[in-house]
Amino acid sequence: MQVDGETRRARMIQLLQQAKEPIPGARLAREMGVSRQVIVQDIALLRAVDKNILSTNKGYVLFHKQAEGSTRSFHVRHTDDQIADELNTIVDCGGSVKDVTVEHPIYGQISVDLIIRSRLDVENFVAQVEAYRTKPLNNLTDGAHFHTVTARREAVLDCIGEELRKKGYLLD
Repeated sequence: MQVDGETRRARMIQLLQQAKEPIPGARLAREMGVSRQVIVQDIALLRAVDKNILSTNKGYVLFHKQAEGSTRSFHVRHTDDQIADELNTIVDCGGSVKDVTVEHPIYGQISVDLIIRSRLDVENFVAQVEAYRTKPLNNLTDGAHFHTVTARREAVLDCIGEELRKKGYLLD
């Protein structure tokens, strides 16, 4: 028996709230008994009513703003070979990478949710870039891009900034 859209979307929010990892759209579609396209439409409707649902390369995740945490945007540049080192630098200092954003001269701001919290997440991200033989988003802007980074304290973000600066990644 198929449920109505409102009930389905409420159940999706419940699943996302309980999830410890991102949930792929295909899994949501299976669990809801609908097509992947219906899930994409439901996610768009939920975002329109201010739900913090992020679409990552691993699936959908409900993003909770850290009540006691801090957020900062870092403007960085590096080569494709340095992606893992840059992201590992951030997570090793205690930060989580929420997204990557580039400022494209024609298309404007392009942002993609990443949700990278650990070295394993970095390893998986780099493996996916290699497996799909795709170019990272920062290739559109000669390596320059922004990361929104969250951490428990401002001091952690200061440490991240200092480490990125030492490695030559941080743009002032």
